[in-house]
This record gives sequence, C-alpha cells and structure tokens, in this order.
Amino acid sequence: MDMNQYLEVFIEESREHLQNVNDQLMRFEKNTDDLGYVNEIFRSAHTLKGMSATMGFDDLAQLTHKMENVLDAVRNHQLDVHTEVLDALFESVDALEIMVQSISEGGDGQLDVKLLVQKLQRIVAEEPVAQHAASSIEYDELVQTLLSQTADQGFNAFEITVQLERTCLLKAARAYMVFDVLEQAGDVIKSAPTVQDIEQEKFESSFIVILVTNESQEKLQASIMEVSEVESVKIAAVPVKKETEMEELVSAEVAAAIQEVTVSAPSKSPVEEKRQPSNNKTIRVNIDRLDSLMNLFEELVIDRGRLEQISKELNNSELDETVERMSRISGDLQTIILNMRMVPVETVFNRFPRMVRQLSKDLGKQIELQIVGADTELDRTVIDEIGDPLVHLLRNAVDHGIEMPQARLESGKNEKGTIRLKAYHSGNHVFIDLEDDGAGINREKVLQKALDRGIIDEKTAETLTDKQVYELIFASGFSTAEQISDVSGRGVGLDVVKNTIESLGGSVTIDSNEGYGSRFSIQLPLTLSIISALLVQMSEERYALPLSSIIETAIVQPKEVMHVHGQKVIDFRGAIIPLIDLKELFTVPNSVQGDHYSVVIVKKGEKTAGLIVDSFIGQQEIVLKSLGHYLPGVFAISGATILGDGQVALIIDCNALIK
Repeated sequence: MDMNQYLEVFIEESREHLQNVNDQLMRFEKNTDDLGYVNEIFRSAHTLKGMSATMGFDDLAQLTHKMENVLDAVRNHQLDVHTEVLDALFESVDALEIMVQSISEGGDGQLDVKLLVQKLQRIVAEEPVAQHAASSIEYDELVQTLLSQTADQGFNAFEITVQLERTCLLKAARAYMVFDVLEQAGDVIKSAPTVQDIEQEKFESSFIVILVTNESQEKLQASIMEVSEVESVKIAAVPVKKETEMEELVSAEVAAAIQEVTVSAPSKSPVEEKRQPSNNKTIRVNIDRLDSLMNLFEELVIDRGRLEQISKELNNSELDETVERMSRISGDLQTIILNMRMVPVETVFNRFPRMVRQLSKDLGKQIELQIVGADTELDRTVIDEIGDPLVHLLRNAVDHGIEMPQARLESGKNEKGTIRLKAYHSGNHVFIDLEDDGAGINREKVLQKALDRGIIDEKTAETLTDKQVYELIFASGFSTAEQISDVSGRGVGLDVVKNTIESLGGSVTIDSNEGYGSRFSIQLPLTLSIISALLVQMSEERYALPLSSIIETAIVQPKEVMHVHGQKVIDFRGAIIPLIDLKELFTVPNSVQGDHYSVVIVKKGEKTAGLIVDSFIGQQEIVLKSLGHYLPGVFAISGATILGDGQVALIIDCNALIK
C-alpha cells in the first residue's frame, strides 16, 4: 500500500496529538493528583504510536511505546510522579516533535533515541508495572459446565496459547485480530488475561483463549498464523465429560453466563465501536487552494464595483435589481471565504507555556506565563509568520526581562515573575502585547552599547527620547547580554522580529519603565485581502478609511473647533479629541476649506481622533493591494485599492495617526 497519500494527514494529526500531550503535561505538572490528564495524554500517545507504526516510522513508534509504559504505570498508581518523570516525558515529546518535523521536511523521521528510551525504561523499572502473565488459565465450575454443554452438542474445545513477537508495538491490535479469527471459527469461552486487560495491553506478549468450535486444530493454527507478528500458536484439546442431565437452575445460570461472555467478547469491544462511522463534517484543505480562491474573488469584487457604477450611470431598474442581488450574494460568499482563512492565534500561543517552562528552568528563574485572548482570529498567512517573532520576544523577556528570584525579593517583588501575552482586535488590526514585570530597559546601558557598536554617535545620543533609545535594540547585532548563552547574547532576534512584522504590513513598539517591566506591542493587519471601507473625497483625490476603525461621521462648524497647545480639538460627546486635517497631512493640491468640516471619528483601542476630509462618498468593499517594494514605509498609508471606474484610492492607516 502506498502510504504517501496519507503522509500529509499523518503530519497534521501527529502535530495535533503532540500539542495535546504538551498541553495536558503542563496541566498535570500543576496538579499531579488529577489522573484525567494522564488518561488524555495516554490516548494521544497511543493514537500517535499506532499511526507511526502503520506509516513505518519505527523510531517514533518505539519512543511513544516507551512513553505509554510510563504513563500506564502512573495512571495505575504504580509509579510516583516526580520531576524526573515529568522531565523525561517532556524530553520525549521534544524528540517526537523533531522526528515529525523531519518527516514534514521530506526526511525519514529517524533519530537516535536510545538514551531517552533507556531513561524511560529505567523509570518504569524502578516501579515495575504489574504485567499479566499468560502461564495458565483457570477452569472454574462455570467454564466446566459450559464445556460440558457444548460437548453434548458435538463441539470441540481447545486451549489456544498465542505468542506475539517481542518487537510487536501494537499488541492490542494484533490480539484483536486473533480474537476476530477465533470468533469466526467458534465461541470464545474465556481468556487469560481478561479481555479488558488485553485491550489495555496489560500483558507481556502471550495470552490464552478457550475456544469451542467445529473447526480442526490444523485449520485453526493456519488461520491464526496468518495474522501479522504472531510468533507461535499452541493448540491443545480440552478433555470434557459429557453431562446430558443438568439441573434446570444450573442450565438457566449457564444460559445467562453464555450471554454475558458473548457480550464481553473482543469483537464487541470499544475498539470496534470506535470504528463506527462518525458525523465529522470537517475536511482538510491545502492553503494554496484557499489562496487561489481568494485571488479569484478579489477580481470579482473589483468587477462588482465596476458593475455597481455602470448601473448607477444607466439608471435601469432591472439592472439595478440584478446588481443589488449579485452584491448580496457575493457579500455572503466573501464572508465565507474570509472566515475559512481565519485561524485563532491559539495555534501559535499554545506552544509557548512549554517553552517558557523549559527556559525558566534552565535559567533558574520562576516565571508564570499568562495568555489572554487566545481565541482572537487572524488570517492564516499572518498566523504562519508570527510564530518566530513571538518566540524571540518571549526568550528576550525570560532572559533579559525577568530577574533572578533573589534579585526580585531584594527589590520588593514576588520571586515569581509574570509574563503576560495578550491578543485583541482594534479596528482592522490585531494587537499582540507581550508585557513582563521584570527589570525594564536600562536607557544608559542601551545607549552605551549602541555607541560602542557604532550604531549612533554621541551627538545623536544626546537628542534621543526614551522611546527612540528603546528602538535601538531592534538594530541588527545589538545585544545587552554580558555572556553568550543558548538563550541569547548573539545579537540575533529582535531585528528579525521587526523585519518580519513590517513585511506583514504591521509594526512593533516598545514601552518600558526601568525596574517595573517592559511591553512590546505588535500591530498586525486582520486580513491581507478584502475590507469594508468608507470612501472620502479630498479635492480631486479619493481615499479609503477602513470601516472597522470608524466610530461615526459628523459635520462640525468652524466655531466648534478649539485650539489646545496649537492642536485643533473638538468636544465629542463630552470628551476632548484632536482633529487631524488629512489634506494638510498628505499635502493634497488645490485644497479649499468650505464653510464646515466633514469629520470622520476613528478609534485605536481607547483613543479617538477626528479626521477632517472634504466630503463623504459612501461605503464600499475594497480589495487591499500592497504598494509594493517601490513605495515602502509611506506614513499612514497601508495600501491601495482599485475603484469601479479604474482609479486608484489610497487606504489610510488610522492606527498610525493616533498616538
């Protein structure tokens, strides 16, 4: 069977299971009395082992199998949970992630895990798991009675001992296949270990079954040996005395027992129940197909705008009605396509608790990571790119931000530091804030390092504000670490953060209070495709303002405008907000002020401002296009769009206008 067709599904599902194992391990570490976490980890590990063995990735399957042994000992109260056990499990997950990553990159998924396997084996050996040996089976009175009845009916009774290969990884699955063969040949009366223990792999490599059948020993042996990874089969006839006369009471008990044993046979086990078809309506779609779908729809939106304009010019009622209907349908289609591409930032955030745990342990620090707004959604293309920048910022906060426990106590802080990762929507953007309660940024230390490395000169250093000094840490090769370590000190990281975020059309800013902590704020576009916007006119030029940033529009009389420190302001619903004249800001030619101000009230978080334009044109769906490499970093312009008449309108970034 060609397994390549299943490889992509295997990689995706393996990553999901490993992430679940990581999450549950983190929770279990905080509450080791709750074995529900262990059962959840065991289920994911067991599924991963089965998939790996099926796909032929033996190293992955072997390591997961050893993890299962440790988890099984824990959940059966045969192994005390301590730091060494948890560390070994975390190390195993790390190794499994490396192997899955290798497979996703076209590798063979092989990794030298001998030392890790030995560590897991040693842990289990310290508290040996009670395995059920299949040395003998007990013939109690009930079994004897059953065998006597079947003998009266002309059936043969056999005691069958099945030995699986020592290297077999899926013992329960092989045992199920053997039981399936036996159930087709006759009725299983009893097994040792019990059916439940066999399903949970609580046996070494052999088990015994009592079977009543019409089949011959030779045919039974041949059928069982056809099952993969069965090493040997021993079949012995069971001597039975025929008892044709039985008391009615005994017969009734036997009949009930037969029914009970039949119900508990492996063929009716939960393993088979799991194979029942489910009502799962989810499918996996390659992101390239979604990209193609989005590109086609963007062209449709531009043509829709053109049709709407032609319809207005012709003033044909039937055409107006058709265009209006097409606009509604395409609007619904647009919502569906955009939602298909949206992914919660949780997919990126959920790997950070484990990373912070390991880093804090390596550095001897006590750190708590708080995650807020993990359900905030972003476009898939943005999600794929923000992982590495956030990793760099977190490592920076752990190493440079949070102090050692003793230093925190001496400065009157809790010895456990806190890092807060928060995501939230604001207008047409998503903001991700990373805040810590550590030492903050030392202005003088940063300036001195910048001077030493020749990033700035002394004359420039004297004129820099605190915010400008903080921005220096984004310079390539900049580092304030005294020693180079595995965590930091090599001068790579924050410059990568800045470059990556800006390449996505976002920005990153820093606020810091020395001795109290720092905050890195990342601004990202919600989506890189289609947005609702308000078109406005300024002289002969048209601009677009994202509707998600707008609170309302207003007509303001000149007498209502006040001046505070040279800045125009107005009283908006009891609050004083600044006015920004976009014609002055963008130096719009032939600008003439009318007898009133047309103002668009916009927001960024809790802050608001009023943007002065000449007139409002109306609301429209627009396709966001990049300005390209020839016009990078244009202030307060996030892109451009093509209007229905073919003209280009610039899209204003309201967030850049509000400080």
